[in-house]
Amino acid sequence: MKRLLLAMGFTALFFSGSAQQQSPEQFLGYPIGAKYSAHHKVVSYFKYVAAQNPTTVKLEQYGETNEGRPLLLTFISSAENIAQLESIRKNNLKLAGQSSEAGNENAPAIVWLSYNVHGNETSSSEAAMLTLWELVNPNNSKTKEWLKNVVVVIDPCINPDGRDRYVNWFNSVVGKTANPQPFVREHSEPWPGGRPNHYYFDLNRDWAWQTQVETRQRIQRYNQWYPQVHVDFHEQGYNSPYYFAPAAEPYHDVITPWQRELQVMIGKNHAKYFDANGWLFFTKERFDLLYPSYGDTYPTYKGAIGMTFEQGGHSRGGAAVINADGDTLTLYDRLIHHYTTGLSTIEVAANNKARLLKEFKTYFEKAKTSPGGEFKAVVLKADQGDRLARLKSLFDRNGIEWSYVNAATYTGTNYYSGKPELFKVEAGDVVVNMNQANSNMARVLLERSTRVTDSATYDITAWAMPYVFGVQAYGVSNYISAISKTAPAAQTIAVDANATAFAIKWNGLNSAQALSALLQKGVRVRYAEQDFAIDGNSFEKGTLIVTKTSNQKFGAGLEALVKEAAASVGQNYYSVRSGFVDKGYDLGSDKVVTIQVPKVTLLAGDGVSSLRMGEVWHFMEQTLKYPVNVVWVNDLNKGILAQTNVLILADGRYRFLSDKTMNDALKEWVSNGGKIIALEGAVDALSKADWGIKAKEESSGDKKKDTTINKYENRERDALEGFNPGSIYKVELDNSHPLGFGFPNFYYTLKQDDVLYEYMKDGNWNVGVIKKDAHVSGFIGVKAKEKLNEGMVFGVQQYGRGSVVYLADDVLFRNFWENGKLLFSNALFLVGQ
Repeated sequence: MKRLLLAMGFTALFFSGSAQQQSPEQFLGYPIGAKYSAHHKVVSYFKYVAAQNPTTVKLEQYGETNEGRPLLLTFISSAENIAQLESIRKNNLKLAGQSSEAGNENAPAIVWLSYNVHGNETSSSEAAMLTLWELVNPNNSKTKEWLKNVVVVIDPCINPDGRDRYVNWFNSVVGKTANPQPFVREHSEPWPGGRPNHYYFDLNRDWAWQTQVETRQRIQRYNQWYPQVHVDFHEQGYNSPYYFAPAAEPYHDVITPWQRELQVMIGKNHAKYFDANGWLFFTKERFDLLYPSYGDTYPTYKGAIGMTFEQGGHSRGGAAVINADGDTLTLYDRLIHHYTTGLSTIEVAANNKARLLKEFKTYFEKAKTSPGGEFKAVVLKADQGDRLARLKSLFDRNGIEWSYVNAATYTGTNYYSGKPELFKVEAGDVVVNMNQANSNMARVLLERSTRVTDSATYDITAWAMPYVFGVQAYGVSNYISAISKTAPAAQTIAVDANATAFAIKWNGLNSAQALSALLQKGVRVRYAEQDFAIDGNSFEKGTLIVTKTSNQKFGAGLEALVKEAAASVGQNYYSVRSGFVDKGYDLGSDKVVTIQVPKVTLLAGDGVSSLRMGEVWHFMEQTLKYPVNVVWVNDLNKGILAQTNVLILADGRYRFLSDKTMNDALKEWVSNGGKIIALEGAVDALSKADWGIKAKEESSGDKKKDTTINKYENRERDALEGFNPGSIYKVELDNSHPLGFGFPNFYYTLKQDDVLYEYMKDGNWNVGVIKKDAHVSGFIGVKAKEKLNEGMVFGVQQYGRGSVVYLADDVLFRNFWENGKLLFSNALFLVGQ
């Protein structure tokens, strides 16, 4: 089968191959686009091409997935460029301000093409093979000229686990030929779908946070290159035409005129080819440049021209589908569109190489010499736990420079109050000065309130790191020069192995990780409900206590177990010489509570949000390293409940709650001592199943008569009045309750709706509440904002001998909302004991 490629104006028969090497069709044994290729076939073709072209292609494996599939980068350029690839990389880092030496602008531009970040948007990996072939095709003189000016980097599949989940399923249900009728089974992908990775994470929302193994490995390599152009290939619903740059508003205001200009140039070049072939497309709609953790925005904030290209298709596209216009969209159609925009992007970059490098260098020079934003520096206060340590780690992964601050007094804006005040710098505090190469990325991550030029956004609009991590911060109007790169000396704590007990303060996620390790070793652990003091040491409520009583089986080895658990997560531990404390309740008091070992069941399957369930699964396994039984929601029964004492309901509908028999059985289980942790939509599901919690409704006095006559053309804008894409709210927290242990009397939550719950009564606990004027940052529609006052978001209901923990907001949001991880750990380990 041969097809003449007219899309790019080439005359070569790209399927024909040559005497020296095979095209994708020849290598795979079927026409490209005729069927889906499993990931191992994509890998094999890239390895084959690299072996056939050792002077112009270099392939490297930069990591592997949770399921052990390889992650690849392929570098394609002229033989001269490939021969000096490492020198080109180092020079590019100099241009990006990552070195004190000046970079040479007379160098190749770097164009990085990323495919298949969403596993069930499968046409792009097929397109990657075809793009690779055209770049090495000996009959293509155009690409040979381009490659003198550019180094092309291809990541053929960012999400191999998700891709194979979809491809293996699709190939198991498709018939002899693809059925284009959209209602047949091959167009209805089963739960959880191929979009996310192994842990059901959306890798396209993870670029800045790097919570997933695929992202961490990729971003480490990305930040060793700093490309000038990055394209992220996607798919959308099959009724949509192709989308390419320029992007929609809002653009963050750190984005330069040049970055906007080149997006337009690239878009017009694409349009030339699409128009020639009669292909429909759209630009400047829907896909904006704001949220910093996308495959277009993250590179943009790193100085690149970052772009998303979206082809109609997605999982419901199958291999062929009849769309709303009555046209049949095939897999071949989809991949050839991606192939065309990929080569068109390379063409524009090659033809504008000199200006690309000049503007790229200028981007980082201006970032150093004249950074924008509200503050010149941000001081971040040290805490007793590990919150600041985790934030510093995030800075390191993203190439953001920080330093320790010498003791002094400064005036700055308190992030929490929004007011200027004097503050003292103490040992361990750090500063991020904005006069650095990555000041734009630092500014985006640290800005107190995101500047949104257009409220019609694609994602959340607030993510300031001090709120996310729970770290006190001050914005300062001048650079701080009194800095040190040396960490203050660590506190030395003498421990007596013969003490009657050992204590670990409950002041961060590392405390929960230490507890997890101890419980799995079979150590009996208690916690203090109230503050206490002994031998000059003060311990706050929640402090973990390991007594020799109840742990006699470990004998003299008990202290070694505590030491190992604490040291593994960087936590201190203390010896307690006597059960008679100087202040507070003695260790034998009923205010010192033994922790029941959680036997955890997490429900998954139809009706449960795979992304939200994945957040819990990943947190339990990869962060807490605590065992969890993942059970299909339709399999839940009394037998499983009998082996469970903590049942986690992630965001979802939970149809079994509408079954009276099962609902009553669950209530009986809780009454007998079980604990439910319900998150987001699961809270709503329980409220509708008569569990004693009620969503807060607008009062009749709050309702205002609307006499506005709406205009049809403004319908999307008008809908934004009730929209909350994701904004930060201050929650007043009862930190005397175990759910609030380890926190001050407030917490910053990410609200993605306008839902609050009525205050609970009769001995139940409204632990986290939103009062009036609690909005802190991000866009929220005026009507939604009016509803968010005087209601509960976090609460604990006593139900017989058991309890239900209500977490109406997502405290584990994409596993980057770091401060919520302690809140979830409190619910898991401390509540209901």
